[in-house]
Amino acid sequence: MSRPAARLHPAVRGFDRSARTYERGRPGYPRAAVGHLARELRLGRGRTVVELGAGTGKLTRALLPQGAAVVAVEPTAGMRAVFGAQLPSTLVVEGTAEAIPLPERFADAVVVAQAFHWFRVGPALREIARVLRPDGRLALVWNVRDESFELSRRVSELLDRRDARIAHARDGRWRRAFDRHRAGFGPLHHRAFRHVVPMDRETFVERFLSVSAVAILPSARRRAIGAEIRDLVDGDPSYRRHGRVRLPYRTDVYVARRLGPPA
Repeated sequence: MSRPAARLHPAVRGFDRSARTYERGRPGYPRAAVGHLARELRLGRGRTVVELGAGTGKLTRALLPQGAAVVAVEPTAGMRAVFGAQLPSTLVVEGTAEAIPLPERFADAVVVAQAFHWFRVGPALREIARVLRPDGRLALVWNVRDESFELSRRVSELLDRRDARIAHARDGRWRRAFDRHRAGFGPLHHRAFRHVVPMDRETFVERFLSVSAVAILPSARRRAIGAEIRDLVDGDPSYRRHGRVRLPYRTDVYVARRLGPPA
């Protein structure tokens, strides 16, 4: 089905050029959060899930064992290439949340991980409602770094000083936009899941170099930021003792029900 093209947020170009770094540096999702998603979305054989902004397939890999058919939608060629290499048997198509290249009432559920804050919320919700079947579910998922962890906080401060600040899930803007534009959807129901991701130094560095506002910078600036992050890791007492970084996360899962036909 042909849908009109939708513009991308300029910062999304960073994900296109840093897809391999994203794959290496970004964590997966904890088993408890995936189990919660499976129950809330009623995943299983005979069900169809559309994953918007699927990236390199980090969440897709956790969804597939739940038994539902998964169709991934990803706007950037770089991410789709890595997705295809990681999950060659899973369909990934070019598209955006505001122009989903799928027919009406195609899906029982739509999932968005690490991406909803990049969407134009009104057009995206109308498209999501269009492709969902009656009583379908929308799930929004984020892995959010725990900034009480000193090393993570110090790297965030470094990125702020380098003018590489991003708008991320914690700032609440996406939630306010959802509340304004959620015609056709019920309220969001939230659960949070804590987990810790062990990383070696280079994986930790790549975690931060995969941030879109860093990935979009010229190569020399990215190399300089990477060197500064390595210095911070090398100076961390826990890393010096154990040779690994244990990066704590909170995984936020929000689920809303489609109430009726799209507005």
